[in-house]
Amino acid sequence: MDLFAFFHTVLHSVWLLPVLVVLIAVDGPVPMLPSETLLMSAAAAAFGAHSAVAVTGLFLAAFVGSVLGDLAVFGLGRSSNRILPRAAHGDSGIASWVRANIFRRPVVALVGARFVPAGRLVSTAAAGRLGLPLRRFLPGSMLSSAAWAVYMLVVGLALGPMTGGDPLRCILAGGVMAVLTAGAFTIGTRIRDAAHRRRGTVVPGETPSGEPALAAR
Repeated sequence: MDLFAFFHTVLHSVWLLPVLVVLIAVDGPVPMLPSETLLMSAAAAAFGAHSAVAVTGLFLAAFVGSVLGDLAVFGLGRSSNRILPRAAHGDSGIASWVRANIFRRPVVALVGARFVPAGRLVSTAAAGRLGLPLRRFLPGSMLSSAAWAVYMLVVGLALGPMTGGDPLRCILAGGVMAVLTAGAFTIGTRIRDAAHRRRGTVVPGETPSGEPALAAR
């Protein structure tokens, strides 16, 4: 069965919500699954059918799957020195920004990173690797998951008339959105860094390299 046949079968199956929960959860440590595409397609179909029950079910499935996946990555980051170290300690702009904010503003770091490509994996892995307490991680994960679920449903609503719920069009739309989001984040980061250099200041809690100060733990 190819990807499009799988989408068509799942979208019209009673297993849609359980499959979404599993895909979104597994998409945390393995961000290569078509969970967002399936969710957008299902949202477009639900809004097209004017089904409040279906939309609510999709939100709950997305929220639960997201929190479970976040907890899985958080646990892997905390318990293993070999799994996910690159995601937590990478040199990308999003990784540096997450490390600089994860202790001072964990909710902001987790929510903000969630809307950047690969940001979910980076932020949750960093939270585990750097030792953020679970009691501070979970509220950020829940809020970011809720915000992401609403965002994906709104995207499904907006793209519905253009994609018609077609998986291929949803994939293309998702790719365009990812590029635009990454570009906006990169531009914003460069503007912020340039402003800091002009002022000759370092953001409180950061070392000059952008790493979080050890005292922040």
